[in-house]
Amino acid sequence: MKFTCDKAALSEALAVVSKAVSAKSSIPALEGILLSAGDNLNLTGYNLEIGIQTTIEASVIKRGDIILNARLLGDIVRKLPDEMISFESDETLLMTIKCGRTEFNIIGISSNDFPEMPQVFSVDYLEISQKTLKSMISQTIFAISTNENKPIHTGSLFDIKEGFLNVVSVDGYRLALRKEPIENGTYKTDFSFVVPGNSLREVERILSDVDDAVSISIDKKHITFKIGDTTLTSRLLEGEFLNYQNAIPKAKAFDVVANVKELTNAVDRVSLIINERLKSPVRCNFEGDVLKITCVTSMGKAYDECQLEGNAGPLEIGFNNRYLLDALHACPDDKVIMELNTYLSPCIIRPIEGDSYVYLILPVRLKAAE
Repeated sequence: MKFTCDKAALSEALAVVSKAVSAKSSIPALEGILLSAGDNLNLTGYNLEIGIQTTIEASVIKRGDIILNARLLGDIVRKLPDEMISFESDETLLMTIKCGRTEFNIIGISSNDFPEMPQVFSVDYLEISQKTLKSMISQTIFAISTNENKPIHTGSLFDIKEGFLNVVSVDGYRLALRKEPIENGTYKTDFSFVVPGNSLREVERILSDVDDAVSISIDKKHITFKIGDTTLTSRLLEGEFLNYQNAIPKAKAFDVVANVKELTNAVDRVSLIINERLKSPVRCNFEGDVLKITCVTSMGKAYDECQLEGNAGPLEIGFNNRYLLDALHACPDDKVIMELNTYLSPCIIRPIEGDSYVYLILPVRLKAAE
């Protein structure tokens, strides 16, 4: 094979596909990137769970395929001058890389050793803008479980109902839900699937804040996200996901409107005396139109308060500071509604208008000394 391509384009493509390359594997091909020179240059990384393929423009003189070690290739390209790079391999799989006065000769691996990526052939597909999908993932991914005892919750549920896409993440202590209308697609009336969290993190990195559509195709075991010139393929998780609609309480004792920035800053300040060794809940006292926030650890005591709109409480309830901050950071609005019931019931955070997101946070039992 023989081709030339732009360094910047190649470097960007390598950064994308390298995320699907195994850092260490007993199969050398899984530590490499498959380069396929045809009409243009295709680059593929696949670790048997996630596969990423992208295409860049290249001047192809001789077609061919070869696998090159991802780490070495990335290091070489990163250090080369900002010029056009030429690649040429022979029948012994020796790849010659030239750029300016710099030349490397590295040994490749036969493309026959690269595992075949799963192909998704399905009539079920949907389209949604990159900007929208990126926000849906970023505003729910923090609540994905890291507990492998319940593998189904290490991913996010994609639930399609009545022309809307609901993305839901749960970890046993909190729930995050985002809802948006589907812009286009052909799919069953109602269906759902669970995408692994690791795959969604890579999808989020590839997505841009543009209105261009993402095409999502789904079959029984795999999913593909077609994003511009890049395609990510992932396995789906199997199992029974939490019935999130039943998990969100319908009853409430009161609700108040909180300024997201002011509340975030107040919780952030009292959290300064909390660390991994000194864990303690933040104690929230809802009294009329004021939320009083305190925290006590062996380092000392912190107090702050936040003005509310409405008439709350009286209610004293404790929360894990990180769980509360994660939900507040995910809120896209300046103000939100907080719904509460008892000190043992979860706090619900919703938008003032519409139902595009819901965050549920379970309380922490407070001790008298805290």
